[in-house]
Amino acid sequence: MDLIRKMKMKSKLSESLGPNPKIEKNIPEDVKWIDDAFYIKKTCFGLYTSVLKEPLGANFLTALNYDGCLNITSWHLKCLQDGTMDQYTRVVGSAIVEGKL
Repeated sequence: MDLIRKMKMKSKLSESLGPNPKIEKNIPEDVKWIDDAFYIKKTCFGLYTSVLKEPLGANFLTALNYDGCLNITSWHLKCLQDGTMDQYTRVVGSAIVEGKL
């Protein structure tokens, strides 16, 4: 990959959400929005998931505890806003299977 093309690559929120994001249908009216961008809910498995305000209800990141979810969601959104996410990500390996299965 040439240097100019690599410099122009910027991650987008849609890439972080993936091709089929889960959308919360029931957002509580008394929810406390963090940084006016997301809130954190406890899942039925005891984990914590951040839910975005834009796009409304999109499940974003999941962590083992509330503080971990808060920290990583804030960091991830800041990197996307600053355009620095590509500095912290890389592709390891390939998901392409060659030949017959």
